[in-house]
Amino acid sequence: MDFLNAIFVAPFLDIFDSPLFFLEVIIGGLLTGVMYSLVALGFVLIFKASGVFNFAQGAMVLFSALTLVGLMERGFPIWLALVGTVMVMILLAYLVDRLIMRHLVNQEAISLFMATIGLNIFLEGSGQMMWGSDVKALDLGIPSDSFDVGGILFNQFDLFAAVVAAVLVIVLAIVFQKTKIGRALRAVADNHQAAMSVGIPLQHIWVVVWSAAGIVALVAGIMWGGKSGVQFSLSFIALKALPVLILGGFTSIPGAIVGGLIIGVGEKVAEIYWGPAVGGAIENWFAYMLAMVVLLVRPQGLFGEKIIERV
Repeated sequence: MDFLNAIFVAPFLDIFDSPLFFLEVIIGGLLTGVMYSLVALGFVLIFKASGVFNFAQGAMVLFSALTLVGLMERGFPIWLALVGTVMVMILLAYLVDRLIMRHLVNQEAISLFMATIGLNIFLEGSGQMMWGSDVKALDLGIPSDSFDVGGILFNQFDLFAAVVAAVLVIVLAIVFQKTKIGRALRAVADNHQAAMSVGIPLQHIWVVVWSAAGIVALVAGIMWGGKSGVQFSLSFIALKALPVLILGGFTSIPGAIVGGLIIGVGEKVAEIYWGPAVGGAIENWFAYMLAMVVLLVRPQGLFGEKIIERV
């Protein structure tokens, strides 16, 4: 009876007793969810445009952040290091197309997936070889202090990350929905061979989309690295992005954002209000349990396109 009371009654009493604290938990969850969404965006970009589930996206986040910090440690000003890192990620996109993707046109999805696993291992190893494995501080000059508004604490760095993510999402949505290259990207995702038959240069499209995913990975690496330091655990952020993708849908940019926000809020609320009753650490598994439930009810996700196969 005490356990049932702790699960079903006590949390709601706590919410009613401290509504401002509950609102602060919600806001903290939303800001954390934005960070998850940044990583999930890179997955969505590549999957939406090429039908490839890029297992290496987490390694791309790590590699881009390591490159930025490595250039800054060698005396480059932050703006020049940022430009240099963007160029490195574009070069990486070209090499991925040249050495991997163009050799796997119209191959089975499992072949493409295994190729990205190999890319993941390569990026982690080369990043460690070039820049070392120590935890590196990334100082962006953005204050991380908190300020009070109506009794609710806001963190300046988290708010900055939220604004950056919002701008990035708007730009990507416009590119995909309103531009010629966005339509070409969607055509390539539907059918590689058909897209090539109507004159869409498949290799150029893949370079563009992998470059965009690399830049998204860089933004995510900057935000996560600035918050918790650049370390090799950044590559495991991709695992937290998987529930976001399952919840929002693998082909939906808005879904990646909404999924990240739902999981960010859900795990914070669950940890604060239900954690004490179950021994804590709910944040470690809440997202995966929620993803499992969504898979049972709506496998394509909240915003994903339902796949209909006609025989």
